[in-house]
Amino acid sequence: MLCASGQNMRTLKPFLSLALLVLVATPCLAQTAPASTSGKRPMTFEDMMAMKRLGSTAVSSDGKWLAYAATTVDLNQNSKTTEWFLQQISGGAPKPISVTQPNDSGVQFSPDGKQILFLSAHDGNQQVWTADFDTATGATGHAKRITNIATETSTAIWSPDSKSILLTSAVYPDCPAITESDFNTGNQCNADKDKILADSKVKAQIFTHLLYRHWNHFTGDRRSHLFLLTVDTAALRDLTPNDSHDVPPFSLSDSSCGCAFSPDSRELAFTENPDPEPAISTSAQIYTLDLTNPAAKPVKISTSAGGNFNPAYSPDGKYLAWRSQARAGYESDKFRLMLYDRSTKQGKDLLPTFDNWVDEFVWNSDSRGLHFVSGNHGEAGVYATGITGASATHFDERGEFSGLALVPKNPGQKRYGFGDMFVATKMKVDQPSEVVTFMGGDILKSADGESLAISSSLQALVYPITHLNDALLAQLDLPAMESFWFTAADGTKLQGFLIKPPSFDPAKKYPLKFLIHGGPQGAWGDAWSYRWNPELFAANGYVVVMINPRGSTGYGQAVVDGVNGDWGGKPYTDLMTGLDYAEQHYSFIDKNRECALGASYGGYMANWILGHTTRFKCIVAHDGMYNAESAFGSTEEDWFNQWEFKGNPWDYYGKPDSENPFRKWSPSLYAKNFKTPTLVIHGQLDYRLDVSEGYQLFDTLQLLKVPSKMLYFPDEGHWVLKPQNSQLWYKTVNDWVDQWTK
Repeated sequence: MLCASGQNMRTLKPFLSLALLVLVATPCLAQTAPASTSGKRPMTFEDMMAMKRLGSTAVSSDGKWLAYAATTVDLNQNSKTTEWFLQQISGGAPKPISVTQPNDSGVQFSPDGKQILFLSAHDGNQQVWTADFDTATGATGHAKRITNIATETSTAIWSPDSKSILLTSAVYPDCPAITESDFNTGNQCNADKDKILADSKVKAQIFTHLLYRHWNHFTGDRRSHLFLLTVDTAALRDLTPNDSHDVPPFSLSDSSCGCAFSPDSRELAFTENPDPEPAISTSAQIYTLDLTNPAAKPVKISTSAGGNFNPAYSPDGKYLAWRSQARAGYESDKFRLMLYDRSTKQGKDLLPTFDNWVDEFVWNSDSRGLHFVSGNHGEAGVYATGITGASATHFDERGEFSGLALVPKNPGQKRYGFGDMFVATKMKVDQPSEVVTFMGGDILKSADGESLAISSSLQALVYPITHLNDALLAQLDLPAMESFWFTAADGTKLQGFLIKPPSFDPAKKYPLKFLIHGGPQGAWGDAWSYRWNPELFAANGYVVVMINPRGSTGYGQAVVDGVNGDWGGKPYTDLMTGLDYAEQHYSFIDKNRECALGASYGGYMANWILGHTTRFKCIVAHDGMYNAESAFGSTEEDWFNQWEFKGNPWDYYGKPDSENPFRKWSPSLYAKNFKTPTLVIHGQLDYRLDVSEGYQLFDTLQLLKVPSKMLYFPDEGHWVLKPQNSQLWYKTVNDWVDQWTK
């Protein structure tokens, strides 16, 4: 029987970050899985593939309508199709947006409420389209394409006055810039260069710089630029002409343009990494540009040496806020919330004592406060603060929130509480993402009217808007996730999670799947995913245990930094101590039938475990680092290894291995201890951790006569994304675990 599941990990940072580090999994449910006494059944891979996957969302300017994307998987066709729907925020049934075609993207309402824009490739290549919108009925019509740029468009947003659209397109920096007075010269130059490459019989490439490949593709010579489109005339202007840097810089956590218009539409704020060698730099900066002067140059306003992202103007135009990191070269430094006063040109850390990351934020309607999302102890809840930064108030709600957006006030809407209304997406470990609304906190004011903080007396009341998978979820037995805390060897308090199998019998002993998250700066938590899904891992009769060791997010920056330069040290002992605790406190765990599974940094740790303990009956190592020195030379984001291993390999030549992090923490140097049966998985298109890492590990295991198998995907990168590949992935993984634990 071919059956499967999915994998899930909360991802916050690039590189070995969970979401990416781990592949799409698909658990195979054993035919012997016990039937539930509740009438519900364990989840299968086919169930997961049948679920509709929530995508991007948008809110109309009058606060009445929600637009959202939903993706359907066709397992037989090995395909995914995205469609757009419209629904009243106050309630009611969704209806398709009639002017959009399958796999269109980026639907947004114009601020004047009269149009929508979207990106569509249904007539050849991806361009910006607009359509009329009737806010009274939600009807759309008269769709028309308004761009014709040879290099297509990637993202697009409206200006507040609805007269312009900002879009991004990857162009050749050495082509003449596209200007309002001359579109054809630059556009034709880009088209000609693309045609020469497509028609050439020679596919060889010459590299003259690093980052020549990234994640799963070769970067080529084109670079993302910002363009301003005047809606009435269709005039297009390159705002970053001849720039050899990507604007915005690549981001795993944000697929938008990472930019914002001022409320009067006269200024633009955007992010760019100006460093000449992006492979060794994370120092993205915030710039502003005067849009009223074609000769104006961008002005840098951020001052930190680290990354600065997601600028957003306050509704009254007085301030800019953004997410900022202090340290250069460290992609997992704390994300602070910065506030910049446009009149004084001074910035400050709004929450200097807040120790977790600000993942995203949105302004309140009165400009006196902000709401933001931050991971904390396995949850990602909503917080709020006034612009004085006096405190941050946490709304007590389980799950993980994202996609925060303010709902403009609508006199016809019923509102609960006194604050603003927001929409967001929310998920839990047993609930895929849905759109919800909630009321924000009320601003407390001093006698002089200055905002001080957000009232903690008003807790967010969360109301679901969408119900994409309610009927299917009602049929499934999805056990609750339990949390436990333990004390690490050095006294640090750390958290773990456990999920029991469906139809759990406390009198029985169960085999265990020990899941190790990637990153390493990431975390397990109360989150659903269509990749490593803990509920699916448990569904065929396993206890699932997940530990957040040193390096995990949501426990303060000191815990995050605890993995730096210590990859196989405290994180390894944390994992083993956490598992010891679970074995001691959950008597139904059969500690003689345990398998360790991990991907990316989790794959590295699986390889490290392979050389340091024989407590597991089997190991699954997906896209893991095996040889730290060779991985340094074959990866693309060099800043990552330089930070995590404290320099370059040649910095340590001539020193003993104990003083060389690239050798001290390399699993390859402990091969003589390898004894545990190991399944190796790797994708050819994984440029974060080259496929050679998997080959080296499998070669070593075979020569040592350790029971081993390798699953190789020629058409996948750091994640397994194609539905049938995912099905094979989990059947292979599940069969391997069953073979050695059952």
